[in-house]
Amino acid sequence: MSAPTTTSFNFNPSTTATTTATPTCFSAVPDKNGYVPYGSCGANYLYYPSFGGAVAFAILFGISLFLHIFQAFTFKKWKLCWVVIMGVAWEFISFATRAAGAKLQQSVALATVNQLLFLLAPIWINAFIYMIMGRMIYFFIPEQKIWGVKGMLIGRIFVWLDIISFLTQVGGGLLIQPSNDEKTILTGIHVYMGGIGFQEFCIILFTAIAVKFYLVMAERERDNASSSGDLLDTRPTNWRWLLYVLFATLALITARIIYRIVEFAAGLDPAKNRLPYVEAYNFALDALPMLLAVLLLNLVHPGRILQGEGSEFPKGPSRKEKRAAKVEKRLAAAEKKAIKNAAKRSKYDSVPAYVHTPREHRRDRRSGQHQHGGAYA
Repeated sequence: MSAPTTTSFNFNPSTTATTTATPTCFSAVPDKNGYVPYGSCGANYLYYPSFGGAVAFAILFGISLFLHIFQAFTFKKWKLCWVVIMGVAWEFISFATRAAGAKLQQSVALATVNQLLFLLAPIWINAFIYMIMGRMIYFFIPEQKIWGVKGMLIGRIFVWLDIISFLTQVGGGLLIQPSNDEKTILTGIHVYMGGIGFQEFCIILFTAIAVKFYLVMAERERDNASSSGDLLDTRPTNWRWLLYVLFATLALITARIIYRIVEFAAGLDPAKNRLPYVEAYNFALDALPMLLAVLLLNLVHPGRILQGEGSEFPKGPSRKEKRAAKVEKRLAAAEKKAIKNAAKRSKYDSVPAYVHTPREHRRDRRSGQHQHGGAYA
């Protein structure tokens, strides 16, 4: 009986230029944690995952997650904060599954969940920043707009752009698995890089809006000081710290994006690009920036500043109210139609019946007799 065929790829640069990557993998005996070197059959990681490092980040993200949930309920900002809670929860689950995967390295499910959530969690945090900025524009600026665009619309636009980036990165992330073949991995890398490149483009546009917000608010404060007026009404004036945290978070997300672009752009040859094969880079240039970002948002939570009337977008109608509005609209249309029909009937009823004169009656009888060839009955 012939041995089963297995596939992987040889990224050894010492192969001749005329030889392409060969679709074969070599067998290796897993150690006690299930580890086999990358390139061997059954390898699910590009590096030997650190159990201690994964546990440490899982604990830290878990603490931030608990604080975000507590703060969301304390400041009554669940409608706003559920997004960042999702992001921190994905980071926490990612490192929890990596810790488990460090001991069970032959588990494809653990490796896949860890990789996918680790790549995608920052997008939730990015969306949270967009939502905060939209509310700050709506809350602090009387016109509630920047460059003619309302704060509510700014938040929605950038969140939808973030969703497009999210879906693109999901598609790429699903393909970037060590167990896939080289062509599939490279396709996934290109798709994922397109997604994070688009994400960074949106961040740059958004940063310009945030800078404009800063300039508008600074000018209003100067006018307020010179006129001794109350241009900011009774709203909090500690918007600066929250804005600084937004800038810092965007900078940390950008640093993480640059790391990912450099990591994937250099290819998968371990002799030329060590970034994907050293877990310490993952910890220092991806996990750590995102941890600092969510902790900063714990420290200067938007719920501390965005309090009072105007701190949230106005609520839209509920489903019950929408159904009632539809029923009322149909009733109004039916009533309008009934009135129109009644007016027509009234018009016809008001027209007097036409009475034939005797001469006209005789003429009609003769005309009928002529046409029918007989007496008019």
